[in-house]
Amino acid sequence: MEILRTPDSRFIGLADYPFEPHYLQCDEVRIHYLNEGTSDSETVLLIHGEPSWSYLYRKMIPIIADAGHRVVVPDLVGFGKSDKPVNQEDYTYQKHVDWMTALVQVLDLKNITLFCQDWGGLIGLRIAAENEDRFKRIVAANTFLPTGEYKTPEAFIRWQKFSQNTPMFKVGKIIASGCVAEMSAEVRDAYDAPFPSEEYKTGARIFPMLVPTSPSDPASEPNRKAWDVLKQWDKPFLTAFSDSDPITAGGDGYFQKLIPGTRGQSHTTIKGAGHFLQEEKGPELARLVVNFINNNSD
Repeated sequence: MEILRTPDSRFIGLADYPFEPHYLQCDEVRIHYLNEGTSDSETVLLIHGEPSWSYLYRKMIPIIADAGHRVVVPDLVGFGKSDKPVNQEDYTYQKHVDWMTALVQVLDLKNITLFCQDWGGLIGLRIAAENEDRFKRIVAANTFLPTGEYKTPEAFIRWQKFSQNTPMFKVGKIIASGCVAEMSAEVRDAYDAPFPSEEYKTGARIFPMLVPTSPSDPASEPNRKAWDVLKQWDKPFLTAFSDSDPITAGGDGYFQKLIPGTRGQSHTTIKGAGHFLQEEKGPELARLVVNFINNNSD
């Protein structure tokens, strides 16, 4: 496996990202993660999606940690400070699940409150369903768990085509376009930091093509099995979708309809935010997570 590793110099002086890096080796790839707060307390696992990295959670981490919780925030393989395989064939849905499962198991995370957005849900919900005993609560935000049995939204089809055909995959600009408020150049540059050149972006470019869009997709059957578990999931499950995301709109109602653990929870719609609601409404989401834990404690 040919691997690229973003130079540390690319991450010097990033705005509001003072966190100490941590790494673990999983077979051929090195995975980066943040580990903030108290290690013997409740664990909150924040998983990002496409094409962001742990920087997306910088506004949430301090608030959750200050509330007395341990906060673990990995960079998916191909993103952030994690290694970046060069060839598209090195990325599959299953490998992403396996890489993040390895992180959960190596760190021996337990009593986890999962917060997942975008691909963070496609990966995180699979891990939770396959490792039920490690997870205590789930917050799903602007995400879904597709099995390929429903019509693919036109907006997502356009996104797939763009990811494969655009000569320059400008990550910071893409994330900015998924926000309601204008993004500063400084923040856009921080989202671009993991990718010194186009060859570092293989994982980001291939991600849209790994989403199951037909029932026969290799990931569809494992996702159906995950749904079998989630349809019996009676642990606390909260939805917090934004009001301005054309990709995942309506997904919160789907979760609420099918997952028993959603009943009686204070589901909310985050106002004035696009797809990357952590970027725009991070403190609000962090307080929501803290309250969710407090309201659903043993």
